[in-house]
Amino acid sequence: MIQRSSLMLAAVLGPISASLGHDQDKPARLTFDVMSIKPFQPGAEGGGIRALPGGQEYRAVGANVMLMIGLMYKIPGRQITGGPDWLSSDRWDIDAKADRPGYSLDDLHIMFQNMLADRFQLKFHKETKEGPVYAMTIDKSGLKMKVNESPEPFKIPINGGLDGLVGARVPMQYRTWFLGQQLQQDGRPVINKTGLEGNYDFTLSYLPELPPNVNRDDLPPALLDRPNIFQALREQLGLRLEPQKGPVEYFVIDSAAKPAAN
Repeated sequence: MIQRSSLMLAAVLGPISASLGHDQDKPARLTFDVMSIKPFQPGAEGGGIRALPGGQEYRAVGANVMLMIGLMYKIPGRQITGGPDWLSSDRWDIDAKADRPGYSLDDLHIMFQNMLADRFQLKFHKETKEGPVYAMTIDKSGLKMKVNESPEPFKIPINGGLDGLVGARVPMQYRTWFLGQQLQQDGRPVINKTGLEGNYDFTLSYLPELPPNVNRDDLPPALLDRPNIFQALREQLGLRLEPQKGPVEYFVIDSAAKPAAN
C-alpha cells in the first residue's frame, strides 16, 4: 500500500516539478530597477537619448516617444503609424537604471522597450508590405571598413556634422537604420544584404540631402564638391545601395497613455 501511494504521489508531483523546472529555465523579463519619468521643461536644451557607460543606465533628455520607438526598435519614423499626436509633440526626461552594471546595450534596449510598454502603456502590432527599398550590398571594389572587436563603450556609434561622419564600433543593424534616416526624402528603408555581422569603424564624407528651402549658394564650396551619399558609400566604405522591391515593416500603434510623472 505504501509503495502504491508513493507511486501515486510521484505521478502527481512529477508534472508539477517539470512545470516548476520549466518556469525556472524561462529567462526573466528584463526591466529597469528604478526610473524617473518627467515632462520636459520648455526652454531647456534636449533631444538626446543614450546609454551611459557601465551598462546600467539609460537617459533621455527632451525626447519624444516616437524618437524612442525609432531608436529602440531600429525603425525609421516614417514607418511608425497611428497613435495619439502627443507621441510626437510631447517631450520627456527619463532616467532609468538597472539593478546592476554590466548589461549589454541590447539588454538595455529591451529594458527600454519594456518600460515603454509598462509606463507609457504602448501597444502596437507589426505589418509588412511590399514596397521600394534599398538593398545594401558589398561593392565589387571590396569592403573598406575596419572590424572593431573592442568591448562595448556605450557611446553613440555614429557622430559628426558638416565635416563628415565618424562611425566607431557600429553594428550593421544600426548602420541600416541610420542610413534610412539620412534618406528621409527618398522614403526607402535600407535592408542589409551584405551578409556581414559584427561591428565596424569608418569615416564617411558626403553631401547630404538639402531641404528645399536651402540655397546652395550659401553653402561652402568644399561641401558642395562632396559626392552624394551613394557614391560616397561605394568609394569610401565599399558598400552599394541598390533600389529594389522588398518587405517594408511598419509599426502600427494601437494605443498609448501618458505616464504619471515621478
